Amino acid sequence: MSNKILEQQRFNYELLFTLEGFKNTSWFLSCYQFLIYGVLSFIQIGFAGLSQRRASYRSYLILPILTVAAMGLSTHSVGYLNYPTQLMFKCCKLIPVLIGGIVIQKKKFNRYDVAATFCMSIGLIFFTLADSKVRPNFNAYGVIVVCLALVADAIIGNYQEKIMKIYHVSNVEIVFYSFMFGFLIILFGLLVTNNFFSSIAFWNKHPLRTYGYGLLFSIFGYLGIDIVLSMIKEYGALVCVTVTTCRKAITIVLSFTLFSKPFVFDYVWSGLIVVLGIYLNVYSRNQAAFNAKIASYTNRLLSLFR
Repeated sequence: MSNKILEQQRFNYELLFTLEGFKNTSWFLSCYQFLIYGVLSFIQIGFAGLSQRRASYRSYLILPILTVAAMGLSTHSVGYLNYPTQLMFKCCKLIPVLIGGIVIQKKKFNRYDVAATFCMSIGLIFFTLADSKVRPNFNAYGVIVVCLALVADAIIGNYQEKIMKIYHVSNVEIVFYSFMFGFLIILFGLLVTNNFFSSIAFWNKHPLRTYGYGLLFSIFGYLGIDIVLSMIKEYGALVCVTVTTCRKAITIVLSFTLFSKPFVFDYVWSGLIVVLGIYLNVYSRNQAAFNAKIASYTNRLLSLFR
């Protein structure tokens, strides 16, 4: 169920950027999205009967800045990157998450996590090179933007986990303060850069494909955020990244299937290297269970030849 919700959000996301000229209003989409998230979380707080803020305002001043950087830059990058390439970068969020875990939470990771990070880095490099081959208008600016978004996203996961452990806050409280403050930050930026009213004018020309699809994108995205935060609270940031990474791999396949894109075989083998990194990461989290299954399958195979 959770994967279906997140896949629908991604479909609406890519559909928005098929509208010519839409990429110039990508930050307005983020502003619209943050507002809807804030309203939905406020409604959820009312139904849950939560009135007392648990975390400090200082925590909630840092978190929205990181959220704006992660989600705003990620949305902005879609206008300059092939969508599967952008998703492949997000699949490799494990890399900055590992670094963030070491720096922020003083965590220690084993050799399998390091090997997974190496595989993801190599696969990502070759996937990007493949994208540059088939796209004459390949823009390195998009790569820089999505890398910055990844760094902010990795910090968010670890920072959210730290806040949850220290203050025992609910998911909806984090979402409300992150996105309402984030909405004000983006709104201020749009007004200062004179992009607010021009974006509204463009959206008013295509209300269904902007406000309509944007609303669906935001609603499904909000449900996805709640799922991700629940996973972080229950299992930690690293396991959450592993699960969402597998979901993104499915989205990449659907993107090539549903939307016309140039394709080369380099996408396949470079993507498989990233998948290998994902499996190494999953193995590092569940070594005992994996070893037991491998031993069981090996014994069954050997019994066939006896």
